[in-house]
Amino acid sequence: MRTPEEFNRLGQQHLPAHLGIVITRTDPDLLQAELRVRAELMAPNGFLHAGSVVTLADTLAGYGCVRNMPEGASGFTTVELKSNHLGTVREGTVVCEARPAHLGRTTQVWDATVSSRETGRTLALFRCTQLLLYPK
Repeated sequence: MRTPEEFNRLGQQHLPAHLGIVITRTDPDLLQAELRVRAELMAPNGFLHAGSVVTLADTLAGYGCVRNMPEGASGFTTVELKSNHLGTVREGTVVCEARPAHLGRTTQVWDATVSSRETGRTLALFRCTQLLLYPK
């Protein structure tokens, strides 16, 4: 799996497509996605729900892990996700970029930044660790 179209198909019938996450770039060292802000993604206070932002970043880090899966690995599971939320939005589109910090045989660590497309303002910073799985 290498192209944005392949990852967008993978997400169909699952949470990424349900939320409206669209993968736009899938290079080995840079993945990008976007998410249009809409009422269903908002918290009751009228701002973008932090869970929507976390899901965007976690999805992109996970797809990055799949994109860079070592030979023989059969899958992965997220073992840690840390987020720092610096701001929020009420409208527009949020974009996410994820880059690998570590691509090992047993773990991968990905850093992701979520920002507002319209203002360029950083909304959240993430670090995600995945444990690679191998058949027994």
